[in-house]
Amino acid sequence: MRYLSGIQPSGLPHLGNYFGAMRQHILRQRGNECFYFIADFHALTTVREPQALRSFVRELAVDYLAVGLDPGRTVFFRQSDVPEVTELAWILSTLTPMGLLERCHSFKDKKAKGIEPSHGLFAYPVLMAADILIYDSQKVPVGEDQIQHVEVARDIAGYFNRAYGQALVLPEHEIEPASASVPGIDGQKMSKSYQNTIEMFATEKEIKKRVMAITTDSKGVADPKEPEENTIFRLYKLMASAEETARMAERFRAGGFGYGEAKAELLRKILEFFGPFRAAREKLLADPARVDHVLQDGSRRAREVARAALDRVRLASGLA
Repeated sequence: MRYLSGIQPSGLPHLGNYFGAMRQHILRQRGNECFYFIADFHALTTVREPQALRSFVRELAVDYLAVGLDPGRTVFFRQSDVPEVTELAWILSTLTPMGLLERCHSFKDKKAKGIEPSHGLFAYPVLMAADILIYDSQKVPVGEDQIQHVEVARDIAGYFNRAYGQALVLPEHEIEPASASVPGIDGQKMSKSYQNTIEMFATEKEIKKRVMAITTDSKGVADPKEPEENTIFRLYKLMASAEETARMAERFRAGGFGYGEAKAELLRKILEFFGPFRAAREKLLADPARVDHVLQDGSRRAREVARAALDRVRLASGLA
């Protein structure tokens, strides 16, 4: 099965990024053909500082390699290193109805908030469709709120295939199982936009500060507590063994286990769980040539596939 996923570069990843997407990306390497790209073209709709974008791209590459991405089994590359995708996006845009783009969530949401959307934001779904279709993707893992992106890609591929013949593969979405189950320090879904994250590669001091800021109720140390109703336990069980999870749940229900002690256990578990990843990350940061090689080789492999798909499209549409 060929999987395709694009990841926006936006700074240090948090626990929600790891358990919501990164871990699934790594697991899918087993027995599948995976294409994962750093979506720097898409990032231009929000990132306006060139040096910041370069830094975000580099950090994201390092982070994924640190948590287990295997460039020998996965095609890992930077979106902007495959110029074929922008050519396909233009061709697809000539068939995409304005009404379809006007109904897309990203455009509607920005417009409703009074933000003047750019053409890039308006045409974002077409470039996303090109990202998906140019690699003959069969499965696209997404969160519940991103299903529309894949549906739009299918619609656009359908417009092209009906006009010119069956040149494009219609992809299917696959829901990320943990995409909505990682709470932030305020109990809402963990998200940078809510400023409620715990960054997995932040300093130990900063991680401790965030963990200790987790919102709890007013129950005292002696009071029994329902574990599934508090953020500390929900985060802890993402990283703990079944035995450790059961033991913490039992302590909460029995009483005599305060939130301060529970937060200390969560902090220890975060540092323990991400410790090997942090060590791998430090080695990668000290070896920039290795990271460059991975991205360059991934781009070369991605372009071979993209070129074949674009050649089909050019031939079908009369450009070749």
